Amino acid sequence: MTYNSLLNRILLTVVVLAAFGCGCVNAASEGGSNAYLMKRASQTFDAVKKHMATDDKVLLQEAVPAKADQNPYSYLWGYSAMVSSVSAMYEASGDKQWLNVMDGMMIKGLDKYYDNKRKPAGYASYVNTAPQSDRFYDDNIWLGIDMADLYAATGKKTYLKRAEEIWTFVMSGYDDKLGGGIYWCEQKKESKNTCSNAPASVFALKMYNATKEKKYLDRGLDIYTWTKDSLEDKSDHLYFDHLTLKGRLGRDKYSYNTGQMLQAAAMLYKITGEKKYLDDAKLMAEAAYNRFFEDKGRADGLRILRGGEMWFDSVMLRGYIELYAIDKDNKYLKAFLASMNTAWGEDGSRDANGLFGKHYDARGKKGSRTLLNQAAMIEMMARLSAVK
Repeated sequence: MTYNSLLNRILLTVVVLAAFGCGCVNAASEGGSNAYLMKRASQTFDAVKKHMATDDKVLLQEAVPAKADQNPYSYLWGYSAMVSSVSAMYEASGDKQWLNVMDGMMIKGLDKYYDNKRKPAGYASYVNTAPQSDRFYDDNIWLGIDMADLYAATGKKTYLKRAEEIWTFVMSGYDDKLGGGIYWCEQKKESKNTCSNAPASVFALKMYNATKEKKYLDRGLDIYTWTKDSLEDKSDHLYFDHLTLKGRLGRDKYSYNTGQMLQAAAMLYKITGEKKYLDDAKLMAEAAYNRFFEDKGRADGLRILRGGEMWFDSVMLRGYIELYAIDKDNKYLKAFLASMNTAWGEDGSRDANGLFGKHYDARGKKGSRTLLNQAAMIEMMARLSAVK
């Protein structure tokens, strides 16, 4: 090991000890122990712009190095993840440079996916200059959540207007088949998925907080209840992926599905004060911790995220932060923080260009760097930097 690499490892250890030693997760104020995370998030965003930019100026690539058959621009899913990451950086820092990035780059890029030829208007899965593509309810819900968050952070009515329009599109995917719930894809109404219902509940509750219109609270509660009744695995409190109209259960379990139900439960507790929702949230938090984190034999005894689709984990983090605001138990956020430091360190998945691979540790050293993974790392570092 070289002198410089040894020094870097020592400095990283000092930072980690500072983050953990006080028994809390500190705010990202200048000099606060998590302030370094915002700097890292910013560096990663700069790396994305440098290495994943396109000739379009505002759109980005799906992955690098680009494959021969890769589309010139990312799908909406990856681009919306970057919208979320920039929103998170503004929410966490209050720095107007990120609001300028949002309005000057991300919103302009987002508009290239906007489709008002089909009614109600919504965002398509690929750019509107290409042949018409499918529209996914979950893709739109993530954007609706971002717009609601931006409105809460800025008070700008333009964000609320976008959120309301997205809500109209999302509700066009709701019907009474299977007893309720929202479909996954507008063009393939074959299943109702946790990924289109759990975040729809979160979206509805954020709209209620923004407007105080009871219709949003009613719908948020309705969708939460339907998802819990239809897709929860009662044996472990994690969530299955989907239910088809023929009644077939898709049994895969992903971190973001449980994470969004966790966030919805915590939000419902804050709004209603009903303890059953807090009880739900705590059960899900521990279940997800046991499923999606692994013991790597670290000296500090902390688990780190298993890896896979980092973006799923970034959405799960939102739920843990929502719960932490209620109970102030930092057990889970410490594990996220350990994961971020592992990914950034010498034994992590960050490459010479400052981009991240699929896993948090050295298993992610090889392979393509997806836009989703970069956005996920930016969002997680930004959100953790701001938790008090």
